[in-house]
Amino acid sequence: MVRVMFICHGNICRSPMAEFVFRDMVEKKGLASSFFIASSATSTEEIGNPVHPGTRKKLREYGIDTSGKYAVQLRYSDYQNYDYLIVMDEYNMINITRIIPSDPQQKIHKLLDFTQRGGNIADPWYTGNFDVTYDDVYEGCTCLLEHILHHDAALL
Repeated sequence: MVRVMFICHGNICRSPMAEFVFRDMVEKKGLASSFFIASSATSTEEIGNPVHPGTRKKLREYGIDTSGKYAVQLRYSDYQNYDYLIVMDEYNMINITRIIPSDPQQKIHKLLDFTQRGGNIADPWYTGNFDVTYDDVYEGCTCLLEHILHHDAALL
């Protein structure tokens, strides 16, 4: 089983978007039983809050429901419990070190680093553009799944 944790600042916009998009992808490929997928925050600002309305609306366009998801914070123990810790931007990469100070197993990656272009996924909390964020998340999740299927198939 491959365990994937998506991480952003508050766990209400980008990381739950990635969690549910990735979950939808693996379900459509018949691989749901081979994955455990979750998301969390580097901050405590939104803990206990539901997924942002903009993210819920965008995902509903694709038939994806986020009911029951509430923001949680990343924990130190998550490093041992997950194979991939996937952050959305450089800011998250820096903030994760307050919770997980080192990455000896090289589990921590930016989502868009699995794509040809790399870069950061813009936070729609600030930009208001959930369409661009969705497109970036979808591309990143597609490439992450391809990476796992080609490089970590033994975990499946």
